[in-house]
Amino acid sequence: MIFAIDAGNTHIVLGCMEGSSLLFTARVHTDRAKTADEYALIFRNLCDLHQIDRQRVEGAILSCVVSELTLSLCRAIEIVIHQKPLVVGAGIKTGLNIKIDNPAQLGADLVVGAVAALAKHPKPLVIFDMGTANTMSVIDGKGQFLGGAIMAGLRLSVDSLSASTSQLPRIELAAPPKLICSNTIQCMQAGAVYGHAAMIDGLSERAEAELGQPVAAVIATGGLAGLLVPFCRRKVIFEENLMLDGLRLIYEKNKG
Repeated sequence: MIFAIDAGNTHIVLGCMEGSSLLFTARVHTDRAKTADEYALIFRNLCDLHQIDRQRVEGAILSCVVSELTLSLCRAIEIVIHQKPLVVGAGIKTGLNIKIDNPAQLGADLVVGAVAALAKHPKPLVIFDMGTANTMSVIDGKGQFLGGAIMAGLRLSVDSLSASTSQLPRIELAAPPKLICSNTIQCMQAGAVYGHAAMIDGLSERAEAELGQPVAAVIATGGLAGLLVPFCRRKVIFEENLMLDGLRLIYEKNKG
């Protein structure tokens, strides 16, 4: 049994996994001001809530894109399970063939998602991670990570629109009833959801054009992907736990 922790800019996702089985998953807000002890309390309480025997946890693996939190989260994990976690980064075996200009610049989250997608789906692949920032990763038919694109996330885009205009309110992100809406809130929801779904469709098509062949799978993950996928016109596979699957695979490659 292991802990897999994916720390993003907005949320930290914790999963407890036994083999390929996910025993529980939980999502908490990323708070840069929290101490290691505070995160340890959260992790311990989540284990107790889900009736996890912490003495049976053999190890942990952490992916963190918030550099100032990495040490605090490592210490919190060590407090809870008395084991130092593996941290996805330099020196960790992933098996991923990275072809970008500077492989050291590739974010841990993109590495983890690519490892999981390659293990679960045929190549070539396009992977979208819909979070605070939206990322697109492209893997060619040889399994090489070629690169991708980075865009403002759905929540960030909508909040910026509200903050930068005098008459547009902050809205709940929800599925609009149709594209052509007749009130301000639904118009904003339609623009956000249909706009980002169209982005997934359009970027996938352009990635195929650059690759010179159709992709075998388009995958979407991240906190807001489930809202967008039903509005895409092409087939997009929603992988809610892609990051946790990738962390488990990387842990297994390195546990020896």
